[in-house]
Amino acid sequence: MVLTKEQLAQFDRDGCLVIPDFFTLDKAAELKSRAKQLLSEFSLEGHPLTQFSTGTSDQKHVGDDYFLESGDKIRFFFEEGAFDSQGQLKIPKERAINKIGHGLHDLDPLFHDFSLDTKLKTMTRQLGFQSPKLLQSMLIFKQPYIGGPVPSHQDSSFLYTDPLSAVGFWFALEDCTETNGCLWFIPGSHKDTAVNRRFIRDPNGSGTIFTGEQELKVDESKYVMSPVKAGTLVLIHGSVVHKSAPNHSKDSRYIYTFHVIEGNATYPKDNWLQPSTEKSFTCI
Repeated sequence: MVLTKEQLAQFDRDGCLVIPDFFTLDKAAELKSRAKQLLSEFSLEGHPLTQFSTGTSDQKHVGDDYFLESGDKIRFFFEEGAFDSQGQLKIPKERAINKIGHGLHDLDPLFHDFSLDTKLKTMTRQLGFQSPKLLQSMLIFKQPYIGGPVPSHQDSSFLYTDPLSAVGFWFALEDCTETNGCLWFIPGSHKDTAVNRRFIRDPNGSGTIFTGEQELKVDESKYVMSPVKAGTLVLIHGSVVHKSAPNHSKDSRYIYTFHVIEGNATYPKDNWLQPSTEKSFTCI
């Protein structure tokens, strides 16, 4: 077995579980190198210059077709602070990307093999999944000086199922520290904080909207910081409240992440991420 009884109990209690040294530093370096290669080879020609909003500004959250049709593609999304008032990049494109998503696990051979590793397949069964489906794989960069904050949220707001089932698998490719934007959790919040807010496709347009209650209000004093070293896996319950701070440091914060949902659960047709007609969500 991959997870011990103690680890499973901790995940059930806290809604998050930090597993240091889950993968080697060599593998972390290999994945980071591939991420840098993707950034370097990415061409601005024909790109809609889509910015990914974390929801902390008045700017409408990204919702164009480039984003909505990215579930089975490898697409590039810019930091909100990457452009000047004239819409020109202020920094090199390699340092202007917020994330790459959302089909890395399917289309990139290195990330495919990493994501569908036997240990991770075993782990999904230990977590109680009967028919686990893998989706929404991303490289998230927290670029030096401009990496934006991610406000308090629950992942099941974005990948809602009935019953709730989402679990995030979050892999640190670099050391994640207080200064470069590590995760913060409210342990146990998955047990007492209902998922009353969903991120869906706008029924009255072509974009995306939040529906349900207003922005999540939490007691900030309950947050616990979770700095981790490269090679760490963090499991994130879909209902646990978490956030990350901006990166005002000189260091990047490369991570890779994907989510798993229960394939036997109902997946609403208005969720922002939908399987394409050619490709259903990946079995793991």
